[in-house]
Amino acid sequence: MANILVCDDERSICEMLEIALSRDGHRIETVTSGEAAERKIDGALYDLIITDIKMPGIDGIEVLRHAHAVSPESAVVLMTAVEDYGAAVEALKAGGAADYIRKSPTFVDEIKLTVNRSLEKLTLKRQNFAFRRDAAARNSLDNIIGASPEITRLKQTIRNVAPSASTVLIYGESGTGKELAARALHACSPRAGEAFVSVNCGAFPETLLESELFGYVKGAFTGANQNKRGLFEVAHKGTLFLDEIGEMTPAMQVKLLRVLQERVLRPLGAISETAVDVRVIAATNRDLLELMAAKQFREDLYYRLSVIPIRVPPLRERREDIPLLVDYFIKKCGRVCAKSFHGVASTSLEQLAQSDWPGNVRQLENVVERAVALATGDELCIPAPDEMGAAMDPQNHSLPAVGAPAELPPGIDLEQYLTQMERSLMRSALSQSKGVQVGAAKLLGISYRSFRHLMKKYKSAPPLA
Repeated sequence: MANILVCDDERSICEMLEIALSRDGHRIETVTSGEAAERKIDGALYDLIITDIKMPGIDGIEVLRHAHAVSPESAVVLMTAVEDYGAAVEALKAGGAADYIRKSPTFVDEIKLTVNRSLEKLTLKRQNFAFRRDAAARNSLDNIIGASPEITRLKQTIRNVAPSASTVLIYGESGTGKELAARALHACSPRAGEAFVSVNCGAFPETLLESELFGYVKGAFTGANQNKRGLFEVAHKGTLFLDEIGEMTPAMQVKLLRVLQERVLRPLGAISETAVDVRVIAATNRDLLELMAAKQFREDLYYRLSVIPIRVPPLRERREDIPLLVDYFIKKCGRVCAKSFHGVASTSLEQLAQSDWPGNVRQLENVVERAVALATGDELCIPAPDEMGAAMDPQNHSLPAVGAPAELPPGIDLEQYLTQMERSLMRSALSQSKGVQVGAAKLLGISYRSFRHLMKKYKSAPPLA
């Protein structure tokens, strides 16, 4: 079903198209002047706009230009009489119009075909945008590395749950791979051919999160210069992943609950609602039951989200997977750094297997990445995370041994070594804070201003995250 606006100064044409297109399941609004069409475009999001060219006052070409400026994602089809044919062709060549059709005895049948063709192009365009926006949406069960009983059960649960359209709540500690599980659910589901859209609910203030999820129309707030679809609409027919759902404010929880219940949303500033077909997967590293008891999370939203709960186990509960994960991360980081290794020191694997890994798989990846970046020999030595923590302790005045070779190679550059270490720590902090610079600065124990200074310092260097 599409939202379609029809504009023609002949009321009979509007009524005829409303009847014909409504039978195909579309939601139709009609206006009889270009001025009214522009007001409608300013106040709502339309998938398709059908307008006559020749009208008194603001004509169809002006409506087309206004739609292109205010609602560039909307497709526009021009209706023409014989004498307007040249103008329609020029509009099509200029790239503003999606298609045109001449009024004739078979007009209704032809416009149905034109509408279907335009909507197919629009759908393909939106799918391509969504795929470019998140190219990793095709990640599957193979990307969940491990062969432990815990991971085997997790993969089997994903296989069982994926065909359902029910909402899923994935919970587990930070860094366990909750988003990988969500992507696998999408890739194994009937929606795998559609978009997977991810948003971190803790990375946006309330007002920005609302506009990000639900979209807005021109003039909804200062700076809203054109209509914008929200992520719910971008994920239409696909999957929307709401990470860190426990960080969502009570006011946003109410708005999310309504969308989940009614399956309709109203963009900010819009005068009409839009139906959406989205599978929602939420994730949290917080105890939502405790938040409910503290009146910080709505009970009705919790039960709406937790139709199917899935737990991702921490790394300390599946230590037998550590060698597989280490091997995977060495190959991944080695490709980036153009390095290869004959193997990993056996003492390193023993130490890694004995560590508790409070940061879980993400922490392990950071440790391996740091070791690969600083390695100088054929055999990789990976220090245990507790050794790294001691090196980062401001009260520890001994020389840091993080990633340092047992024997210094000739010509070592201390300044370059410290620079690599500094960048590596910043990259790890940004990864752990999911790109939030304020959080990364806090993890490193420095001020946000100091962190920004370091970001500028390495601006010309390869990106930190």
